[in-house]
Amino acid sequence: MAKWFNVGKLVNTHGIRGEVRVVSRTDFPEERYQKGNRLYLFLENHTEPMEVIVESRRVHKSFDLLTFKGFNNVNDVEKFKGAIIKVPEDQLGDLEEGEYYFHEIIGCKVLLQESMEEIGTVKEVLTPGANDVWVVKPKKGKEIYIPYIDSVVKKVDIAEKTIIIEPLEGLF
Repeated sequence: MAKWFNVGKLVNTHGIRGEVRVVSRTDFPEERYQKGNRLYLFLENHTEPMEVIVESRRVHKSFDLLTFKGFNNVNDVEKFKGAIIKVPEDQLGDLEEGEYYFHEIIGCKVLLQESMEEIGTVKEVLTPGANDVWVVKPKKGKEIYIPYIDSVVKKVDIAEKTIIIEPLEGLF
């Protein structure tokens, strides 16, 4: 049984030439959506995922616009609206040291370096710009936003599901 990973959601069509609008949920959209890559659409009311091959990708506002091989018309892709786009685990590929998949980081406990006090659990990863931001849900109080930079994140242990940080002044 293949393990599937969510890499995006197909939210709408774009124009009349079969382009679709995707809200990306992947750490590496330029690699994940490159021409020739296989993606799998999980559609409501379908038991099996539908395999598509990326024909093109461009970025428009905050969306990835994709076309799929053999689907050149808006009428061909209309039925894909709302599909969740996934890839099988064997397509994840190897990461460089210090790179992690969202599913590895989400759910990790965040500890302070000096006291090893637990401050909360990562519930979301944001990709606003130069570096990712990890959203931590504390036991009580407001969410904490941790920039994924070397000066803050000191150790990530995926096996133990723990992250050790040294917060910047004023982070809390």
